Amino acid sequence: MEKKTINLEDYDYPLPLNQIAQEAFHPRDHCKLMILKEDQIIHQKFYNLIDYLQPNDILVLNETKVQHAKIEGKKETGAKIIITLTKKISQREYEARIKGNKLKENIKLLFKNNEATIIKKEDDIFHLEFQKELQEKDLEIVTPPYIKKKVPEKDYQTVFASVPGSLAAPTAGLHFTEQLLKKIEQKGIKIAKLRLDISFETFLPVKDPNNHKTGKEFFILDQHNANIINTNPNNIIAVGTTIVKCLESCTWKDEKIYPTTGESTIFIKPGYEFKAPIKAMITNFHLPKSSLLLLTTAYGNRERILNAYNEAVKKNYRFFSLGDAMMVWRQ
Repeated sequence: MEKKTINLEDYDYPLPLNQIAQEAFHPRDHCKLMILKEDQIIHQKFYNLIDYLQPNDILVLNETKVQHAKIEGKKETGAKIIITLTKKISQREYEARIKGNKLKENIKLLFKNNEATIIKKEDDIFHLEFQKELQEKDLEIVTPPYIKKKVPEKDYQTVFASVPGSLAAPTAGLHFTEQLLKKIEQKGIKIAKLRLDISFETFLPVKDPNNHKTGKEFFILDQHNANIINTNPNNIIAVGTTIVKCLESCTWKDEKIYPTTGESTIFIKPGYEFKAPIKAMITNFHLPKSSLLLLTTAYGNRERILNAYNEAVKKNYRFFSLGDAMMVWRQ
């Protein structure tokens, strides 16, 4: 089959800056929810989601937790730097991304209660060795660069987050409350939980959609949750692009999913052939020309999704990580 060539300009849309959400909505499940079913666009609140779920549906959640990975410091010259730790190598050595200039090997970086040396640089990845072992209290969570306000950690974690591993929140899951999840279960809808740890690459822009790399993202589906999904795999409701990516990275055979652990590197874009029978996807509104918008349009059709985005702009929806949600049904 001939590969489809993607023109990134076809995945752009106009968005007023004041519609980029800068803080979480409270209560979480009172934000807006756009339902995109067939050619209909329906405007609801997120708590109305339960009305669109049927008994025996399988709601699949990403239980990854955002880890503390950001630390601010300065060079010996006094110039400010912001560091995101992307991988722990040993007790005091890390791979990192650093926001700053003129950084090279053997430069010392100073922090409130610590210091580090750049021991190696490979492309945009720095290897740092800290003088003392880092503690969680020394670090903060990483939030996207378009959020200019400081976000309380409780607003950037899902209520079902369990194991720290992500550098970003699985934001479609932020809208759920414990009460809404309880009502969903009481209606006879099963809940399965997977884990995909979101990498730093999710923050990076797509330069060439035909040769884009999404980084390596650890994921795990255990036997218990595979069994839940296999009770009715044609009724999967995927909560977030990360769940879509995780399901697509798992092993499927004879229309059943199998327990899988590994590192996902797949980049889903228009033309991709899905193997997971996902009935609907819940997701936020993503950045123009982003990998997540490409995934959403691969699932829901470019013209249909961008038409819905333009409607969301007109209706003053809140966009991106702390914004409102949409539920896209497969046509």
